[in-house]
Amino acid sequence: MGIIIKNGTIVTAKDIYKGDIRIDGETITAIGESLPAEPEDQTIDAQGKYVFPGGIDVHTHFELPFMGTVSADSFETGSRAAIAGGTTTFVDFVIPEKGKPLGTALDAWRKKADGHAVADYGFHMAITEYTDSVAAEIPTIIKEGITSFKCFLAYKGLFQVDDGQLIAVLENAGKHGGMVSIHAENGDIISTLTQRYQAEGKLTPEYHWRAHPAIAEAEAVERGLTLARFADQPLYIVHLSSADGLERIKQAVARGDKVLAETCPQYLLLSSDLYCLPDFEGAKWVMSPPLRPADHLEKMWEGIAKGYIQTVATDHCPFNFRGQKEMGRDDFTKIPNGIASAGDRFNLLYTYGVGEGRISINRFVDVVATAPAKIFGMYPQKGSIVVGGDADLVIFDPEATGEISVKTQQHNVDYSAYEGFKLKGLPQTVLLRGRFAVRDGVYVGEQGHGRFIARSASGVSA
Repeated sequence: MGIIIKNGTIVTAKDIYKGDIRIDGETITAIGESLPAEPEDQTIDAQGKYVFPGGIDVHTHFELPFMGTVSADSFETGSRAAIAGGTTTFVDFVIPEKGKPLGTALDAWRKKADGHAVADYGFHMAITEYTDSVAAEIPTIIKEGITSFKCFLAYKGLFQVDDGQLIAVLENAGKHGGMVSIHAENGDIISTLTQRYQAEGKLTPEYHWRAHPAIAEAEAVERGLTLARFADQPLYIVHLSSADGLERIKQAVARGDKVLAETCPQYLLLSSDLYCLPDFEGAKWVMSPPLRPADHLEKMWEGIAKGYIQTVATDHCPFNFRGQKEMGRDDFTKIPNGIASAGDRFNLLYTYGVGEGRISINRFVDVVATAPAKIFGMYPQKGSIVVGGDADLVIFDPEATGEISVKTQQHNVDYSAYEGFKLKGLPQTVLLRGRFAVRDGVYVGEQGHGRFIARSASGVSA
């Protein structure tokens, strides 16, 4: 028995057209007009609906041990929220402990995900130190289908690497077909300001933002790009947050650097004013990098529209307000960093991007699905609507309306960072490899149906 999606408007990163899609098993087997159906086939009428490729979120942190606690979404709850919101594949970050093999951390992350995730998944590998043993493991990690690595230029004394270590990772990973990304904030600027504010008794959530100025991001972007240019390797900037950082990327593109950038919905829709809310409320939005002043937001949208920013991910790393964020009630440095948005990304980008004329519908598909698949070695299996590709599809009703609320979200966290945001356009049906995860707006997915995706080398070359 197959599935035929009829009468839908198929939207890819380049095209938009009316057509039918046939699915047999896990795969798209035909695309065309008026496809014939067998008596045993199941037919879905998508008249008046868009058919998108399933979204890909290449930046999540499920069950992450961090700052003395663990992020609130498990691989099951986090991936359930993601797929209910139109994202069928995610890539989570493995964070190894210093002094322990990368493979040990990878095994731990596999145990968290295998048999639990309801969406398909891959892993990035963080490099928090660079030793001879770490260097020797990188080719093995790549052979296992983990072809991307992350270095932190922030979190001094915890994750931060120095310039020499970043050069070594770039050269080693690049030689074996890997892609390197950076968390681009200057950890020394942040450390200096943090110590200053603590000494002055300035400990409210507002000072988390003030200790992470946009200049710290701009400097780290520029330095990372300089080192990548020296190593003759491409560089991917995660969670770009500021117009200052974006300006450095524009300059890099003009001089011919191979740079790729990701931003997140929070840096398009939320502003740093939230940190000044009374009664510790601002702690809900403490993340790194922090939110920026409102005048940065439209510039970030323009960066997407003009192609300087290739992907929109989430940096999903939620902590409950009660019992977790409250750990830092007397000191902003103890507030766990992160928010939940894996389930909101797809719908926020459609409503406030396509719906408000900031980006085209094809650009929307590109940044939420196709570009992530190409950059991170999953295309055309993922992020596309092609014969032979995985049947990861979102049947999307552009007229459906909703409102984001903690009362209705799938995230396992006690507040929503986007509480009250109105939505126009929602997934009606979501298929993961030909099986229903959402049907008529109701989640019907299966724990453990998510499958590890061994990724090939990036589609971006040095």
